[in-house]
Amino acid sequence: MTGLELLQAMIEGGSPPPPVAGLVGFSLEEVGEGTAVFVLEPVEEHLNPLGTMHGGIHATLLDSAMGCAVHTTLAAGETYTTLELKVNYLRPAFPGGETLRAEGRVLHRGATVALAEARLVGAQTGKLIAHGTSTCLIRAALRT
Repeated sequence: MTGLELLQAMIEGGSPPPPVAGLVGFSLEEVGEGTAVFVLEPVEEHLNPLGTMHGGIHATLLDSAMGCAVHTTLAAGETYTTLELKVNYLRPAFPGGETLRAEGRVLHRGATVALAEARLVGAQTGKLIAHGTSTCLIRAALRT
């Protein structure tokens, strides 16, 4: 399957989600060519010692949205890995607050490198909570 086909199968229930989705509690909601959207309901288990959502949860959502946006561009057999991840945190999120929505998109897809960005927003208000960028290494399908 292509990357897009695999992610579509996950949304439709024909392929299981990765274990990290269950651990953190997020789900893949939408995919398209060069795009991916994840959602998360903030819960108490996501809190840091200050009583706000841990930044690592934000980073995981952004990384997943950007990585899966890149994943949608892969041909059958191609793989990718994140080379660099940068996150800007703009406002806190809290359990019982808005659903979080991480919207990823590919900015550039070359033969060996892809650049993606993602916005983490409150699903109800659209307020920007965090923004990320990612550089990914594309690996060609192995030939046998």
